[in-house]
Amino acid sequence: MDTYKVDTYYVNGKFVDEDAARIPAKDLTVLRGYGVFDFLITYNRRPFYLKEHVERLENSAKDIGLKLSHTNEQICNIVQETIDKNTHHDESNIRLIYTGGVSPNAVTPAGNGILMVMVTPKLMLPDFWYSEGVSIITVDMERFIPTSKSTNYLSAVFALEQAHKVGAAEAMYVDRNQRVLEGTTTNVFAIKGSSIITPPDGILPGITRSVVLKLIPEDLNLEMRHIDFAELDQMDEIFITASNKEIVPVVKVNDMIVGSGKPGKVTRQVMDLFRSYTKDFGQGK
Repeated sequence: MDTYKVDTYYVNGKFVDEDAARIPAKDLTVLRGYGVFDFLITYNRRPFYLKEHVERLENSAKDIGLKLSHTNEQICNIVQETIDKNTHHDESNIRLIYTGGVSPNAVTPAGNGILMVMVTPKLMLPDFWYSEGVSIITVDMERFIPTSKSTNYLSAVFALEQAHKVGAAEAMYVDRNQRVLEGTTTNVFAIKGSSIITPPDGILPGITRSVVLKLIPEDLNLEMRHIDFAELDQMDEIFITASNKEIVPVVKVNDMIVGSGKPGKVTRQVMDLFRSYTKDFGQGK
């Protein structure tokens, strides 16, 4: 019988067992949802694009006015140390959290935020998501400061609850101008003819998205533009990207079937390219 092994986290200068990880009840992240986070995974125990994820954490903090007291290099080193203390994982999920800190008036940041690094076993998503594709829904909603990955996730929680009620895997935000922006935890790509389309701004700049942009086949024309809700039914293929999901084909949006209703040729090609890329990354190539 396997014995459960306790994960080790980094919290405010110390490595502690997961059950001993604590932040003050008066921290602004608890009281006001004020803080930032980021998320990445490992391939062959190598953290994928760690420096870029930490840079995004820094940018998120800058966007909301949160002062970090650690450098990019310091955070990267702490992440690697935390991974090294969790050798019982084959692969890991890594969450970086920088809290708002304790405020004297429970509103204004005082520059005393806490860095936490949580390393947990990587969770595997259902195989059918990749072989058969998933359904998603759209919600008329916009995120506050979309370029920041803040701990205020009310919109995502609300939207995902709606999605799960109808058996959908994800919810996609549609703004007041009827533009399809991004998912609660994903970026979106659409294929129309020989063009692959993805929104250029007003979104969280996904790290997986940035890798996909490098891997797009040369015979496709990249269009960095917004996708109108009204043109979704004209798309031949749609897929979503995220660190924990990688690349997932979308075969249904609301009540609309996408293309043939199966993962399309271009999507499968991009999935293969990404799989090969991450395999090489894990091997240090």
